[in-house]
Amino acid sequence: MANVETALKEATTGIDGVLGAALVDYGSGMALGTIGGGKDLDLTVAAAGNTDVVRAKLRTMEMLNLNDEIEDILITLGSQYHLIRLLKGRGTSGLFLYLALDKQRANLAMARHQLKKIEAELEV
Repeated sequence: MANVETALKEATTGIDGVLGAALVDYGSGMALGTIGGGKDLDLTVAAAGNTDVVRAKLRTMEMLNLNDEIEDILITLGSQYHLIRLLKGRGTSGLFLYLALDKQRANLAMARHQLKKIEAELEV
């Protein structure tokens, strides 16, 4: 089982094109851990903003009476992918992994696959 720091390091080293990663509590909007980012990518701001995205989608699903679960949410920008993966493992309810990826260097399918693997190994 990987802890938060190990999981985030694995995300940045095991996935091509990662600009930054965070583990976020979408109840509070707070990042429990971050790696990468920088002046052009404030992961604390991204954590809070993406919390709003997750909450909005969950509310919409509830209003539509969709009896399903979100695996991940993809936001495609001109030069980046932003990938949000809601966690479902033991002790991870209410959390999501967030990745910002360089669109030119990232393989989206592999990034999703690696996030699923990291989720399975994560222990909070």
